Amino acid sequence: MTQALVAVVLFMAAMAALPWLVRRLQQRQAGGVAGGGMVSKVVSAVAVGPHQRVVTVEVGPENARTLLVLGVTAQNIQCLHVLSAPAAPVPAPDFARALQEQTRIPAPPEPHHAP
Repeated sequence: MTQALVAVVLFMAAMAALPWLVRRLQQRQAGGVAGGGMVSKVVSAVAVGPHQRVVTVEVGPENARTLLVLGVTAQNIQCLHVLSAPAAPVPAPDFARALQEQTRIPAPPEPHHAP
C-alpha cells in the first residue's frame, strides 16, 4: 500500500510541475531566438470583421527587417503583402492613414453638360 501511495504522490507532483517546466522551456527557446536578433513585433492590428483582422508584423534580423501584412481569421493566416522595413519603425497611426489613402475609392467625375 505504501509503494502505491508514494507512486501516486510522485505522479501528482510531476503533473503539478509540468506547466512550470513547459513555461520554462518556452522562455528558454524564446530567449535563444531573441539573442540572435530575430525578434518579431506586432506593429498594428485592425479588426475588419468579428473574427477577421489585418495585422502588420515586423520580422527578421535587426539589419534586414521586413514588414508582413497578414490577414488573420479563426481558421487561417494569409500573407497579404511583404514590405522591406524602413530604417525607423513605422508608427501605427501613419500605417493606418496610408492604408486608408490606398484603399480610398476616387469620386466619379462630374458629367459635363453642353450649353
